[in-house]
Amino acid sequence: MLLPVALLALCCACGSREERPVEAPKSQPVAAIPTPDARRAIVCFGDSITAGFGLDKGQSFPDLLQQDLDRRGLKYRVVNLGMSGDTTQDGLSRTMMVAAEKPVIVLLELGGNDGLRGVPLSITQQNLAKMIEEFQQLGSRVVLAGMTLPPNYGQAYIAKFEAMYRDLAAKYKLTLIPFLMQGVGGHDEMMQRDGIHPNAEGAKKVEALVMKTLEPLLK
Repeated sequence: MLLPVALLALCCACGSREERPVEAPKSQPVAAIPTPDARRAIVCFGDSITAGFGLDKGQSFPDLLQQDLDRRGLKYRVVNLGMSGDTTQDGLSRTMMVAAEKPVIVLLELGGNDGLRGVPLSITQQNLAKMIEEFQQLGSRVVLAGMTLPPNYGQAYIAKFEAMYRDLAAKYKLTLIPFLMQGVGGHDEMMQRDGIHPNAEGAKKVEALVMKTLEPLLK
């Protein structure tokens, strides 16, 4: 029996059709996983002096410290946690920011705004002590940066203010920078117009003092 021509053609076409290979689904690009920064952290925790108030990006003393460490081939990362206007009470409210960095060293630079605002020394000292204890409980080495006040605050008050830092350093066995602005404060060529904050040249001098202090602690 003869099949109709159309049906015969259809059967032949079906029988001779090649099966196409099934294409594998295209794989989506895998996002790169950030490499954890293995460098040990140094946290600079302070007020506007640390934050770099009035300076261009990269000119604060913590920024300069990072550049200095990099030049020396020292594997540390500097975290700038300076906040303009902070008092010691403000610092207490954000110590968890320090804990999150798990620093090996904390440079604590607070108290200047307390003095300028007339906060009782007993309160400033108590707040600094609490921060020191928290940072030491983290296993961090604390470097305490001392400050002073303008002459119009009176020599007796200024002497007590400066002694507060020495007393804390002795009690908690801290490395002390007696005056962070040594060689800068009172020198017009190193200061901004407000007479309180270092300019770019002043920040370089502050960083040199910080680096000199930290050198024995760096491994």
